[in-house]
Amino acid sequence: MQSTPLVRHILRDEAVTRGLGDVEARMIVEWLADRAEQTAVVAPNDTAAWAMVRAACRRARVIAAFVRLWAAGNHGAALQLVGAERLHWPLPAGDVDPGELMEGILAWVDRRDEIVADSLARRAA
Repeated sequence: MQSTPLVRHILRDEAVTRGLGDVEARMIVEWLADRAEQTAVVAPNDTAAWAMVRAACRRARVIAAFVRLWAAGNHGAALQLVGAERLHWPLPAGDVDPGELMEGILAWVDRRDEIVADSLARRAA
């Protein structure tokens, strides 16, 4: 499958970037676009690719909501979101730059996904 329709879908999903600063919005869109390009290569069919991209967009909206809440000083609401969504990334200690927070979360999510993928590959072998 070509990645262009998947990336176009991401760019049309305004909820992903709503309320974020330019830096954070750019980071999350680039992260999602990379995911869509990878998905286009590894997905067994178009239906699976679309499901994977929709799941990535939902995940990105949750990450964006957390960053938005934390940056606004709504730490309690951000922590509630973490609990409700059963998120496992390390929480920031106090106030942190939203760009640094977004970068840290996305890097953590990427590392975690790599570990899970490696584990699944070893089990399958």
